[in-house]
Amino acid sequence: MKQCLLILLIPILFVSNSNAQNNSNAFPLKNTYPVLATDSKETILQKAVHVVPTANQYSAQKNEYIAFIHFGPNTFTGKEWGSGMEDPAVFDLKKLDTDQWCRVMKEAGMKMVIFTAKHHDGFALWQSRYTKHGIMSTGYKDGKGDVLKELSASCKKYGLKLGIYLSPADLFQIESPDRLYGNLSQYTERAIPHEVPGRPFANKTKFKFLADDYNEYFLNQLFELLTEYGPISEVWFDGAHPKTKGGQKYNYLAWKKLIHQLAPKAVIFGKEDIRWCNNEAGRTRETEWNVIGYNFNPDTANYFPDLTNIDLGSRAILYTSPFIHYQPAETNTSIREGWFYRDDTEQKVRSADDVYDIYERVVGGNSIFLLNIPPNKEGRFSDRDVASLLEAGKRIKETYTQNLFNGAKGNAAILDNNEKTYLLLNKSSEFIISTFKPVTINRLMIQESVTTHSERVEEHALDAWTGKGWKEIAKATNIGYKRILRFPEVTANKFRIRILSQRAPSAINNVAAFYYKTQPPQLQIQTDKNGMVSISPVQNIFNWNNYGENAAANINSGIEIRYTTDGSEPTRNSVLFTSPFIAKGGMVKAAAFSKDKMGSVVVENIGISKKDWMLVNTSGEEKGHSGKYAFDANHQSYWSSNSTGAKQFVTIDLGKNHQLKGFAYMPQTFSHQGMMEKGMVYVSENGKDWKQASSFDFGNLINDPSKRTKVFSSPVHARFIKIESLVIAAGGDKLSIAELDFFE
Repeated sequence: MKQCLLILLIPILFVSNSNAQNNSNAFPLKNTYPVLATDSKETILQKAVHVVPTANQYSAQKNEYIAFIHFGPNTFTGKEWGSGMEDPAVFDLKKLDTDQWCRVMKEAGMKMVIFTAKHHDGFALWQSRYTKHGIMSTGYKDGKGDVLKELSASCKKYGLKLGIYLSPADLFQIESPDRLYGNLSQYTERAIPHEVPGRPFANKTKFKFLADDYNEYFLNQLFELLTEYGPISEVWFDGAHPKTKGGQKYNYLAWKKLIHQLAPKAVIFGKEDIRWCNNEAGRTRETEWNVIGYNFNPDTANYFPDLTNIDLGSRAILYTSPFIHYQPAETNTSIREGWFYRDDTEQKVRSADDVYDIYERVVGGNSIFLLNIPPNKEGRFSDRDVASLLEAGKRIKETYTQNLFNGAKGNAAILDNNEKTYLLLNKSSEFIISTFKPVTINRLMIQESVTTHSERVEEHALDAWTGKGWKEIAKATNIGYKRILRFPEVTANKFRIRILSQRAPSAINNVAAFYYKTQPPQLQIQTDKNGMVSISPVQNIFNWNNYGENAAANINSGIEIRYTTDGSEPTRNSVLFTSPFIAKGGMVKAAAFSKDKMGSVVVENIGISKKDWMLVNTSGEEKGHSGKYAFDANHQSYWSSNSTGAKQFVTIDLGKNHQLKGFAYMPQTFSHQGMMEKGMVYVSENGKDWKQASSFDFGNLINDPSKRTKVFSSPVHARFIKIESLVIAAGGDKLSIAELDFFE
């Protein structure tokens, strides 16, 4: 049967290549196709399937996982956006270890780093000839330091590509008395670079552009960066504008000409080459097309708005777009809460689960993963960041180094790991890969030959042979440069990939199978206001641009969760958790089980239902942090009092009388403010006559902001509860509560 399959594929491949050649004669490969008013839908689709990446774009896609570095005055002031008027001396750098940056990035599996040479504050981190607002006016190496120069040398040492981010927005040039930004200067012919006495350029290339003062300044700085720190593989522009002045416009077409001549292998982000994914959370579209519709010609445009729609490249979009263009997306986020380093106490760091999950969703979702790693005040990556990066990098290497289809039987073009070979399929096609012995897999990677045949697959599925028939184990929409399918582990010796929908005969150039070593994750038990209990893997606390995914659940597919409600320990024979359930008080115990391992047991006392609870009053409320958030069954919201002293309170009506045995307090985790160390509990049956039920002392919450429980010395009858703080952590003067629970 296997031999017959291979023989049958040969004529399919031959005929499809012949058809493709005929189509290519009518529609040559291009990076951009205009859509004419007279084009039929069939013609538009034929144009779309002949839109391919440039050599530079394809090289950028093959980078897959790259780093971003935000460093500057904000590192020392704790701000995300500076004013531009900071004294350069605030950049109080004493030492710098760019070798550590590159060593960690390389070990994590990254291939390039994009450095913020100038952020919106206008502060230059290289020895620019054209400004004094930068590192040349700091104490670092007596004003002779050059962060970009040191990073460039480290990149070469560790084999990393280098990109630069030069912010078009420049608050220093907006706010300074002799500003260049928006100064209403005239467009005249300007020589680039502008010669500065005593600072000649080794590169003698000359340009002449029509430019105003700020565009001349920007072009001069681009010239420095591209000729003295290269080779540069990416130039990164964003559209952020903290402030504008004087109707300043950017002459991007001049910038592009200069970049193309001085850095011919560089892609330009934020313009026609690479686009923003539309968020800063690491969130991905379910279907991320790189062949997308454009309302204007991207090859000649001066301005590029962000493309934020969910659908950028479906047939419906292409049919109504004046242009069809190839443009990959970079999906960016930060490993820390914010783009710049602030501290190593309150600023949280993404877990290795988070980083690994985003990597698989982004790289395996036809995009490029751009992860920001902000150095600290000592000029190094902090230990927590390094630990997360290296653990995620270890998992990537362990998972994707061993291709379990090595030596398998199937079409050689898809199994030889050669990007220049491919299998061309007819419509509604499928192909089978057989291994010599059964293999256990939970990841499948598949790629189209986008350089020769564009993106054509619209839907596909993976099946495994059970011995009795085929069983579908994964399904997804498009493929493009790369798709990684994740699914519960399956053991088989025969796998089938079905192309369910395609725009034209698709060209598959690589298929590989892998195994991720799943670990039973730590679990969390949560109860909603109606008393419904849910059990899921613990989500890392990360309160900046949260991307709404449970990373541990995503990467550990196939895990079973078993639980008990009678106090016994969970086993593989305990109740399987499939959906939320009612537990009227008492204790829930749960554990996760993989194929051969059991995770740790989590125990949660279930409080009384909050369905009928009502807020009576509080000592005060900060705007946006109502007292009702203290019992809304949502740890992401919280009540916060005003800053009027340590003694604060919240009073709640439970709806009816209960015999209470204790309570639990969950602090908010967005900051260290308002954590309740000591306090009192008062109870009442009528809301008028109060008595003390218990005091409590929760100790050090700042270093361990986890849920705390207080068991009363004896049960109390109450309908009304008053929680009063007496001591706030670190001498604070306000109280915050993410959640309260009471137990019968």
